[in-house]
Amino acid sequence: MLTRLDPNLVAGATPAAPHAVIVGAGLGGLAAAMRLGARGYRVTVLDRLDRPGGRGSSVTEAGHRFDLGPTIVTVPQVYEKLWAACGRDFHADVDLRALDPFYTIRWPDGSHFTARASTEAMVEEVRRLSPGDVDGYLRFLKDAERRYVVGYEGMVAEPMHRLWDTAKVLPEFGVLRADRSILGLARKRVKDERLRMALSFHPLFIGGDPMHVTSMYALVSHLEKEYGVHYAMGGVQAIADAMAKVVTEQGGEIRYGTEADEILVDKGRATGVRLTDGEVLPARVVVSNADAGHTYSRLLRNLPRWRWSDRKLERKRWSMGLFVWYFGTKGTARMWPDAGHHTILSGPRYEGLLQDIFLKGHLADDMSLYLHRPSVTDPSVAPEGDDTFYVLSPVPHLGHDDPVDWSEMRDRYRAKVAAELQRVIPGFEDHLSAELIYTPEDFRDRYLSPMGCGFSIEPRILQSAWFRPHNVSEEAEGLYLAGAGTHPGAGLPGVVSSAEVLDKMVPDPAEVPA
Repeated sequence: MLTRLDPNLVAGATPAAPHAVIVGAGLGGLAAAMRLGARGYRVTVLDRLDRPGGRGSSVTEAGHRFDLGPTIVTVPQVYEKLWAACGRDFHADVDLRALDPFYTIRWPDGSHFTARASTEAMVEEVRRLSPGDVDGYLRFLKDAERRYVVGYEGMVAEPMHRLWDTAKVLPEFGVLRADRSILGLARKRVKDERLRMALSFHPLFIGGDPMHVTSMYALVSHLEKEYGVHYAMGGVQAIADAMAKVVTEQGGEIRYGTEADEILVDKGRATGVRLTDGEVLPARVVVSNADAGHTYSRLLRNLPRWRWSDRKLERKRWSMGLFVWYFGTKGTARMWPDAGHHTILSGPRYEGLLQDIFLKGHLADDMSLYLHRPSVTDPSVAPEGDDTFYVLSPVPHLGHDDPVDWSEMRDRYRAKVAAELQRVIPGFEDHLSAELIYTPEDFRDRYLSPMGCGFSIEPRILQSAWFRPHNVSEEAEGLYLAGAGTHPGAGLPGVVSSAEVLDKMVPDPAEVPA
């Protein structure tokens, strides 16, 4: 059994401590750096961007700060455990605000559903939309809790690199009908099509098709109810900045504007990282927070790989792409009372749109949108009296047979998104003061995301746990993976928990082979 250093006694690694190089300063990489730094490793983090956070970073234009990626913070204890492992208090470093309501879903017929913290309030929302579905909704909540116990408490922070770790939960998965999709479970419990969408859309926030990802993801409904939905003042960038501060105060180094070109392997063991400028950083431990696909196909391109070959990666099903429009509006802080912090604008189709996005690779004329308006909670994101928004539309990734040419479609799709937004923020284009658009091509180029995917490998049941790239690599000793493409998967709790998993497998500094 590995011994653990008391993080309260770790004042920083000594120059003689074994070197751990971490590729990527996303939240998974930063969490890994924090944990290894607390263990006594000498840590160097590399990132090609100019600030920490990866997809959770931000940009500022004309006084508007735009969170580029994740915006919803759930399961605060994930961060509390991480900070505690470093002898610190998360809430002393990050101002986390609970939101209630969580979000509102709006449909084209004018109906809406508001998710709230109170079970009683949620039951009343269901009753208002579809009185006959109240009992089914309560059964769904029980389904969600049972799946939380098995799928979250039992698996998320546990290593899944041995087949037995997954096989031993299969009987419980069978009882819970994990083979049924989350949409299939919603169909079984409620009859109203709007409620079926409201109970099953959550996997889209981690890159999964609700028609095909396992019903285990119903556990998200329990997470929301049990732990709430939160916003970090300053955005997720504030969490990333706080993580980077812990790393540097532990004695670690973060090198921005620095890109890894290759993970070096000698005699079956990772020995360091070569940068794109030719510099070599020797290391006893290497952690890749780059996308798992990029890690294996690019960073290990010169290594014969027996499990994660290019052919194996090409056969995986990957998450969808994202069209994200960030914009600021002037003088609108008191306008649009129906647009709260989180709004979901459902399109006229649900299942048909999912098929277009995930299976056909077709950019449809209709769409469903997620609208983020952090300025209603956090005045620092915009100049006084102004608003900051981002709107996200799931779209096909670039790996389909006839990929979308975003150089041609970008402005046309922007116009379609703008027309849909009139449902909740009418006339907003008259107030625009700043804007920025990311398409799957930007995700490919900025984040080195295979096929421009928003969330790496899709979290289907046979692409999860043991079936997903492992936190400890089979291809080279001393190589570990963190982030969305490895276990437990995408989403803030998942990527931060991936560092907790690898922390259980990385040996203590004194035990690392020289």
